[in-house]
Amino acid sequence: MEEVKKFFENINKEQIINTAIIIIVSMVLYKLISYILKKSEKQEKVKLFTSKKSKTYIKLIRSIIRYAFFAVTVLIVLQINGIDVTSVLAGVGILGAIFGLAIQDWLKDVIRGSTILSDNYFSVGDIVKYKEHEGKVIVIGLKTTKIQDIRTGHVISIANRNIEEVQLISNLVYINIPMPYEIEVEKAEKCIGNIVDNISKSENVNECRYLGVNDLADSSIKYLIEINCSPTNKLQVRRNALKTILEGMAKENISVPYNQIDVHNK
Repeated sequence: MEEVKKFFENINKEQIINTAIIIIVSMVLYKLISYILKKSEKQEKVKLFTSKKSKTYIKLIRSIIRYAFFAVTVLIVLQINGIDVTSVLAGVGILGAIFGLAIQDWLKDVIRGSTILSDNYFSVGDIVKYKEHEGKVIVIGLKTTKIQDIRTGHVISIANRNIEEVQLISNLVYINIPMPYEIEVEKAEKCIGNIVDNISKSENVNECRYLGVNDLADSSIKYLIEINCSPTNKLQVRRNALKTILEGMAKENISVPYNQIDVHNK
């Protein structure tokens, strides 16, 4: 309290000017560093900065720099205005134990945010699922991660302490094609081969391949195919693939099997 009283008693124009200069210089330096980072991120010719992980690092560095500049600027301003920063820091250390519980969630967010990259959870640009939302990661900060829902376009903020609930969506779609038991395997696989070729030529599909017999179900033999596509297009790719499957089976006069109940009379 003595230091604070002394501050207000001894305040003068020179201190005000010095304070303003420090704040302006700090803001200019922060803007300059942010500009350099943004420019580096946009340089498509530099391979280091075109990868998703590099972009994630840049966004995280920006967040760290923002907090660091704020803290350093405050300490410098206090020092040039006659407040002993050492005693302030000591007082903060004592008070730390008191309000530590109040900010423990904030600390968890910061700690988890710094480990997202080291543990390789995901990067900016990846498609993830959080509860009922599936979206593209657009920002990874120290406290929160933001995703844009691919269905609605809404931006959802996720506290980094809840990062274990986030699932990274793969670029693979698996579909079982049911074929009647009456259809020989050779004929079924020939039909599936044509279906796979047609799906491979579909929009937004990188690759489609046949994996083999996947299950002997009650009313059908299930043949499994794998489709490789961008996670942002998975829903539509699946719809298009199902349509292609129905058309391919109809072309070969193969009916889609369904559960049947046989009743025998004595």
